[in-house]
Parts: sequence; structure tokens; C-alpha cells
Amino acid sequence: MPWLGRWRNQYGSVLDITGEDGGRIEGTFRTALEDSSFYGQTVPISGIAHGDVIGVTAAGEGTAGPAAVSYTGILRDGKLETMWLTVAGSTITGKEGETASRKQVGTWRAFGTSLDTFIKEQPSQQAPRAFRL
Repeated sequence: MPWLGRWRNQYGSVLDITGEDGGRIEGTFRTALEDSSFYGQTVPISGIAHGDVIGVTAAGEGTAGPAAVSYTGILRDGKLETMWLTVAGSTITGKEGETASRKQVGTWRAFGTSLDTFIKEQPSQQAPRAFRL
């Protein structure tokens, strides 16, 4: 499967798959959503692909503490149709005029899920990559 490349979803978030070896996938993810825990970060992803299915995961320090996202998808008609699951065990709380604080949330509130569609960008659509010396 042609997994290598930059994939952009309907919100502008980017899954950049830079390595594919024996079914193992690696790369980065950068969300375009300002209310996302990983907003403003490029987080490493790793996963597995087989045939037309793929699963990738990222985890790191989010705005309110540790967070993770997993995408499970299938390639159909040139589109990567995915279901995602997020988990973050804390949130930022505070009333107007007060200092915000981190608060642990219950397990039922820690998870979120939804669907995204990623389309592979053509090389001419991608920003040039910086060279490393």
C-alpha cells in the first residue's frame, strides 16, 4: 500500500508517514484544531499497516497533561477513512479571574472518539522540508 506521504484531513490536521518497513509505520501528526490537547505540537506516531488497513498511535504531554490519540483506518478510493480514539486524564479548570488548575477527570470523561477522512497530498502541495546537515 502507498502509505508514505503527507495525509491531510477535513480539518487541516496532517498525518505525515515518513517510514514504512515490513508493515511498521512511523512519522508525525500535527493537529489543526486549537482545542486539541496536542495543538501547536508535532508528535511522533508509530503503528502497523497490512494490506489496506492501518493503525497508528501518538502519546505525549498535552495542554492538560499526558494524552494519547490512536487512528484506525482503511484505504478506500484513495482516501484514508479513519476512526480515532483520544484519552486525556486531566483537564484545565478555573473560573474567570482565577488561576486555572489541572484537575483529574473520571474515566468516563477521559475518552473521546470520532471519524476523520485523510486525503494524500501530492508532492506539489507539500511545503518543502528543511535539510539536515
